[in-house]
Amino acid sequence: MKKNLWIILAIFSGLSSFGQIQNILADDIAQGEKLIEAYFTPMAESFGAGLNSGWYNTAKPHNLGGFDLTLTLNTVIIPSSAKTFNIKAAGGDLFTSNDTEASTIFGSADATTMTYNNNSTGLDVDFEMPGGFKTPAIPLPMIQAGIGLIKNTAIDIRYMPMLNVGNNINVNLFGVGVKHDLLQWVPGIGNAIPMSLSLQGGYTSLNTELKIAGQKISLKTKATTINLVASKKILMITGYIGLGYNSASTTFMTDANFDLDRIQFEEKLEVDFVSNKNLRKNIGLRLNMTLITIQADYTFSEYPTATLGIGISLR
Repeated sequence: MKKNLWIILAIFSGLSSFGQIQNILADDIAQGEKLIEAYFTPMAESFGAGLNSGWYNTAKPHNLGGFDLTLTLNTVIIPSSAKTFNIKAAGGDLFTSNDTEASTIFGSADATTMTYNNNSTGLDVDFEMPGGFKTPAIPLPMIQAGIGLIKNTAIDIRYMPMLNVGNNINVNLFGVGVKHDLLQWVPGIGNAIPMSLSLQGGYTSLNTELKIAGQKISLKTKATTINLVASKKILMITGYIGLGYNSASTTFMTDANFDLDRIQFEEKLEVDFVSNKNLRKNIGLRLNMTLITIQADYTFSEYPTATLGIGISLR
């Protein structure tokens, strides 16, 4: 019976700790971690894209004491390029397969047979790289509240309790953002320009729990975005566009508790994924009906995101 990737990494940590094979190199563990990173990176990047969306539906901050409460749904569309990864690029010469590509966490449910082979130790182990969830999109609902402060500045808080967003996936999040009017600092001109222009920034932390091949996994994603937002209101409709910068980083954690041939491996595995940085641009509309607002926008980026929201707003 073939082992899975988690057991292979437990073998690395366990044998190194017990000194049973002296020649297991740190490079071997690092290469195994690259496989994990290749498998989970689409989830980390898609969550980062979703967390950095839905922060605004106008460039105009609230007046002092104004507030809004909005329920948004950010749906990240998974591109086909994020459903597989190149085995050679991720596994090097240590982790090989007869296949050239394997599924990521969002790809096919089919596992990929692989081999760990190290000529310096003579260790040769077949294992299964787990398949994915066949996920076309990731929905991230959240509640966001904003309040106006002095100097045409507003602060936003977003929150989501632990929520199931798919089979075996649970998430919760917390974030804070700020929006500041820029035209107020252009004397004599700012008030004459028939639009609003603001600088907006937001930070969100997301905790994810899931199970892969029977192993409990935790992902902690931190996402940051900075945007230049412009908007124009005509009657009941506000149109808005944004151009910004996204950054997201993820830490992967699992407790590698396995009992193999009466040897207990208790090493905790923790991998920091490379931070994902990219530009984003979005366009949207908001419908204003007295206190009720309805918004819809689309973000163009590596992981496109569609946002829908409904809320109450008092300027």
